[in-house]
Amino acid sequence: MTNSTEIGRAGIETAEEQQVHAALDQHWIASAKGDLEAEHDIYRDDAICDYPQSGERIHGRRNLQALRSHHPAKPAGFAVLGLHGRGDLWVTEYIITYTDGPIYTVSMMIFREGKVAHETQYFGEPFEAPAWRAQWVEQTRSEKRRRR
Repeated sequence: MTNSTEIGRAGIETAEEQQVHAALDQHWIASAKGDLEAEHDIYRDDAICDYPQSGERIHGRRNLQALRSHHPAKPAGFAVLGLHGRGDLWVTEYIITYTDGPIYTVSMMIFREGKVAHETQYFGEPFEAPAWRAQWVEQTRSEKRRRR
């Protein structure tokens, strides 16, 4: 896992933002280790988590923890790519690697009183870049990571 402490630290201004950033660091470290109890400490008891792509909403920290503990595919890897935020809104970009390949993920968290009140997560599988765009783009993923 990438140490998110090194990502996005520049310009944090308030003590509250520093506390949120530290809590997010611990959250993502616990997520990578599979420590479900520590991973879910960041959520309010009445937190809501939305998965817009599947149209699902999870109500409550315990339901979210139970759902994640019953996921049939346990992650084989986890890497935070970026952590950005100000005030109550924080966004994390990361990759969850399962046995059949990586899933690129974006988590948007809204904090209230130091805990996550609402999280929205987006999940995307990698795809091959179309050849017609080649003259305008730079490839950022290695060939090895691209293959599933």
